[in-house]
Amino acid sequence: MAADPLWVFVGTYTGKKSKGIYRVELDPATGKVGSPELAAEVTSPSFLAVAPDRKHLFCVCEVNQLNGKKGGGVASFALDAGSGELKPINQESSVGAGPCHVVCDKFGKHVLVANYGGGSVAVLPIGPDGKLGEASSFVQHKGSGADKSRQEGPHAHSVNLDADNRFAIVADLGLDKLFVYRFDPAAGKITLNDPPAAELAPGSGPRHFAFHPNGKFAYANEEMASTLTALSYDATKGEFKVLNTLSTLPEPTKGNSTAETVVHPNGNFVYTSNRGHNSIAIFAINEASGQIKAIGHQGEGIKVPRNFNIDPSGKWMVVANQDGDSLVVFAIDPETGMLKPTGQRVEVGSPVCVKFVPKS
Repeated sequence: MAADPLWVFVGTYTGKKSKGIYRVELDPATGKVGSPELAAEVTSPSFLAVAPDRKHLFCVCEVNQLNGKKGGGVASFALDAGSGELKPINQESSVGAGPCHVVCDKFGKHVLVANYGGGSVAVLPIGPDGKLGEASSFVQHKGSGADKSRQEGPHAHSVNLDADNRFAIVADLGLDKLFVYRFDPAAGKITLNDPPAAELAPGSGPRHFAFHPNGKFAYANEEMASTLTALSYDATKGEFKVLNTLSTLPEPTKGNSTAETVVHPNGNFVYTSNRGHNSIAIFAINEASGQIKAIGHQGEGIKVPRNFNIDPSGKWMVVANQDGDSLVVFAIDPETGMLKPTGQRVEVGSPVCVKFVPKS
């Protein structure tokens, strides 16, 4: 039985070549992609999140002012998984400037948003109709990092929830920390955990974060240091311990910075995007220890890769070339983790985020 086609929803920075969120159809049997279509017109929907029931899609509006007030926004859309249609529901303040990452909790009752410019994190409730409410919780990070040119203050760059929906992890590039918050899904509140954070190397700039499928390990890329750190995770305490850290580059590359980190569904590999070296770095994961080993890079057709994602089958990777104004598709070898170019490419202006939704 053939697998159902997938929608690839693409968040972008709007401008001359982009008007909002786009959708592209992907055939999971062949890796072929269709023509891009504008799914929703919205300002700089740079990062997306899909509700667990796939009936709603959310995006950050990465701006510094919304409806005449300071701060960015989060927008909600009704999602028709059959047609790929998005219908606007509402927009709500993210309570901080430059929101750059959003996640939906596993019950579909709240979204959590990281504000890069504001250096803060907020929780917004989702109504039964998908309408977002005013923030039910807000935390302002404080302090600075070792590199005063980039770390003059806090810069919350991503927010992730663990499998139990109990802890929210916020990577703060400005403070070199992975903050851990206890998440109360009933009240929509976050409170700092004890211990409150995992400390990473000074001046490294943690950016994006991903859990291993087994829930025992996690991986964070450090944008400024071009490194990837493996960590162990104690799900009962919300506590991390560093296992090992490796460069994402085969050789020093001036001006490089990392962007996204994704663990393969089979748990054997983890990938990180290099902007500057223009590649996807490939690492093998030790099944027993969780430590990583660098095993290769793929750079064909890649230009400033921002976000990328792996389809649910684990067969295909779609890379968003932010400065290449395109999406490119790679076939993944499940045994070796290597990426093979498919020649599949579609033009989308300034793509930043890729999310898969089964077409049904």
